[in-house]
Amino acid sequence: MAKFYFKSSRKEEQQQLVPKKITVDFLLNYSKALSVIDYNKMKFEALLN
Repeated sequence: MAKFYFKSSRKEEQQQLVPKKITVDFLLNYSKALSVIDYNKMKFEALLN
């Protein structure tokens, strides 16, 4: 019979990623400026700034 080995995920659950404020601001501003236009089964992306 094969042995199954696994690592405990408790250590990984405690380690959470915390983004910097500048990263969050960049992503929010990018998403606000992004416009996606659907036309005849095609999608066009336009950055509005």
